Amino acid sequence: MSVAEKPNAATLSYVGFWLRVWANIIDSFLVAIIIYPILFVVYGLDYVTSESFIEGPVDALLNFGFPFVWTMLFWTFKQATPGKMAIGARVVDARTGGKPSTAQFLGRYFAYLLSFVGLLLGYVWVAFDPRKQGWHDKLASTVVVRAARPGPEPVTFTDTRNARTSSRV
Repeated sequence: MSVAEKPNAATLSYVGFWLRVWANIIDSFLVAIIIYPILFVVYGLDYVTSESFIEGPVDALLNFGFPFVWTMLFWTFKQATPGKMAIGARVVDARTGGKPSTAQFLGRYFAYLLSFVGLLLGYVWVAFDPRKQGWHDKLASTVVVRAARPGPEPVTFTDTRNARTSSRV
């Protein structure tokens, strides 16, 4: 399905807390393997033990600017970061199911800061919300969805000695 198509709600499910945590871990790892080698070249290995919040302009640009640009580009063109793509998820407009506007994406990104406040309560909210929305999703009117997974096939065991079906193990 192209990102421009509006999905059929019956074929989608909301993406819950632990899958979104996993997607975030993937994204964080990918960003880190891009920016940290550059930071080590610029600031040396002492960068890791430095007590400064920001070592300099390259540090600020890579730690704050790069993730913003990375995220906005992936959301704009794919409706998902690589981590969300890895789990088959994408961000959609909560009202229409279509692609969110640039304003929604910007609002969602900056609302991450609000979700972070108070022991990450805005992120943990995903675990308890019926639509699996964090505070950043609610503020930007977005939801994270993926193709619905069909239920598991029932397990049956066939006793080949008597050629009958059994539910015993």
